[in-house]
Amino acid sequence: MSGLFNEPSNILADELPQRLDSLRRVMRERDLTALLLTAPEDIYYLTGLAHQGYFAFSMLVVPSAGPSVLVTREMERTTVADLAPSVVHLPYADAERPSAASARALRTALDGADAAKGRVGVDRAGMNFPLAVWEELVEACAYAEFCDGSGLVEDLRQVKSGAEIGCVRQAAEISSRAMEAGIAAVASGVTERDIAAAVSTTLITEGSEPPGFVPLIRAQDRLFQEHCTWTDRTIVEGDRVFIELSGSVARYHAPLTRMVYVGAPHPQLAESAALVTAGLETVRAALVPGAQAGDVYAAWQKVVDEGLGHDRYRRHHCGYMTGIGFPPSWSGGGVPVGLRHDSELEIKAGMVFHVISWLLGQQLPDYVLSDTMIVTGDGGEILTTPRRDPLVTM
Repeated sequence: MSGLFNEPSNILADELPQRLDSLRRVMRERDLTALLLTAPEDIYYLTGLAHQGYFAFSMLVVPSAGPSVLVTREMERTTVADLAPSVVHLPYADAERPSAASARALRTALDGADAAKGRVGVDRAGMNFPLAVWEELVEACAYAEFCDGSGLVEDLRQVKSGAEIGCVRQAAEISSRAMEAGIAAVASGVTERDIAAAVSTTLITEGSEPPGFVPLIRAQDRLFQEHCTWTDRTIVEGDRVFIELSGSVARYHAPLTRMVYVGAPHPQLAESAALVTAGLETVRAALVPGAQAGDVYAAWQKVVDEGLGHDRYRRHHCGYMTGIGFPPSWSGGGVPVGLRHDSELEIKAGMVFHVISWLLGQQLPDYVLSDTMIVTGDGGEILTTPRRDPLVTM
């Protein structure tokens, strides 16, 4: 393992009070007495709680003043005390309904406030608030006025601080080394599992935490099966092997994608590579502060249309925002914030994108590239480093 990696949790812990202050400014603008958060990424961003216990219901109650209150399973008591010492912890036993602990947490957070007039924001867009818990909480807290507070922390997380970018850079170095190991492992006669083993070993030995998403490794017969990964299938001559992965440092990710060709390359492979690379470079140049995400996508689409000689090839995006991630995603829960044709998202310096330039199912041979980029004043800075020209092995 490289010795260049600092302990990220200590670096990021210094940012927690500032993050909370920024959120409370937004809450005051919305006239919110408290905010209920259940996304692991949001809870981690505000408290530093990085663990795998998010499979059970967890909720952070952020009041407009005073300490935040965290609800988790009872067995997480020591973990919370060690990793999130700034919160008031209200655990629930396995035989207890999480809604009861959540109701206690809200009352605790509102202590000293006029609860009868409390406007409580709720992240309605998240994936981690079971309907049963929500309905029982509303019934138990009839004194509160619940309103939509979706996306407040997610918006704050979009622009990364210097310390966060440092974690992304470290993750990108690990991702690059793991990809190089995966590429080197591809050969006729090995299995997808063999390639996955090379990738996973390198992720671990180079310093990655368990990433939010497992490496995606599959041969050409399953190329279009998005989000499916390795089997015991043997690689044979003529195969194309798709590899997508990310390292994780302090829960920050830096994904990338490459494809390896086994045996004699297709005569037009260089043409595909040139087109896909031009698309990636176009996105890199377009990622300037003040641009709109839809315009970035349009720039990529124009390159592809001209290269193919038609405008029938479309993708749902040419990249998406990434950063903090917990299983089952390295980009946060729900549909990622993408560089889509219809997006009005304003690009800002410090945003991080997994930029994707893929050509699949066209007359030219399939070719995929993706890299992690940070938005700078001059465009995107590419952080992941494996070569982008055709990767051919025997």
